[in-house]
Amino acid sequence: MAQSNNQSVVQTTPESWDPVTSRYFRSDRFAPNTEAERAVLGLILRRGPMTQIQIAREIDRSQQTVSRLLSRLIERGSLRQGERVSSGKRGQLSINVEIVPDYAYTFGIGILWDALSVTLMDFSGRIIDRRMTPMMTMTHDNVVAELRRIIDELISQWGIDETHVFGAGVGIPGPFMLATGQINTPLTLEEWANINVEAVLANDLELPVWVENDGNAAAIGESLFGVGRWASDFVYVYIATGVGGGIVHAGELVRGAVGNAGEIGQLLPPNMYPHPNLELLRKIICKHGVDVPSVTDLVLNFDENWPGVDEWIARVRDSMTLIASASAALLDPEVIVIGGRIPRPLAERMIPHVEIYDHRRRSFARPLPRIVVAEVEGDAAAMGAAALSFNKYFFR
Repeated sequence: MAQSNNQSVVQTTPESWDPVTSRYFRSDRFAPNTEAERAVLGLILRRGPMTQIQIAREIDRSQQTVSRLLSRLIERGSLRQGERVSSGKRGQLSINVEIVPDYAYTFGIGILWDALSVTLMDFSGRIIDRRMTPMMTMTHDNVVAELRRIIDELISQWGIDETHVFGAGVGIPGPFMLATGQINTPLTLEEWANINVEAVLANDLELPVWVENDGNAAAIGESLFGVGRWASDFVYVYIATGVGGGIVHAGELVRGAVGNAGEIGQLLPPNMYPHPNLELLRKIICKHGVDVPSVTDLVLNFDENWPGVDEWIARVRDSMTLIASASAALLDPEVIVIGGRIPRPLAERMIPHVEIYDHRRRSFARPLPRIVVAEVEGDAAAMGAAALSFNKYFFR
């Protein structure tokens, strides 16, 4: 899958790119996009095929301006003309414009506590394939060797032209550090702590790489392909081996001063509230005599009738109520999304037990967000990481 290293670096690469990772950017294949072009691409990605009139109305630009934008994007190959549809006026037809799926491909990589997840996504956001590999150790060498194997296998299996591979996004647990901007990972990911993960993996994979906290990555994926298609403001609760999250406001990820907005687990005072994570669930289930050696095994083989599931819900109910109530009070989102690696049946059983506090005045209830299950299925961090690389460059 290696690409040649003599590709020139585009002049308008994103500011967050490390010089090492931008070295592998295919400027001969992927032209830079203006903010207006990114707005058009992002709109069509979320809504599907649209007419020029609909696009002009949504982005508040003249039809002449939109016509020029569409012409440039069609010429580059990222958009194409689709079916003719009624314009609403008698005898007149308009032409839909749609995303070209094979314009670009990206890999989403989830570096988890005990597993490696890889998602292959095309330019339309369609998931072509997913791979999940349980790992005994998450050392750099083990992870990179497995990543190379999976990526080469996917490219070969799906007959992908390597010049159309845009890059890779990576979701990894842990907060960003103020001094370095690098991620302070859990102890099981010791070799990934406080290093420039983007630069390291760019050299390993010979691809442009973007890195994001796993909760933020999952929130990006949900914004583009899930709840974000109908709700522009939401809080995403990322439940996996640990608990984290992300905040989306007006359709954009809220990162905060350092990149750690949405660190929901930090709301819970230590030793007072149990963290609502899957490692706690695994320990409770094992206590009841069911052999579940890892969180990945729990996710892959989850049975909602396992003894201990109801006990876990009872133990984390107050923690989830605190998280939901704080999110509602501070951010006033449309919805609170429960996602991450949590199995959907478990999330659906937990939600009715979560309360959002409301101190009523004059018998009036304030508007409260709904709590819903994430619509993006599979490993949310890997899918969000795949979307991350496209979102950084093509979509807004």
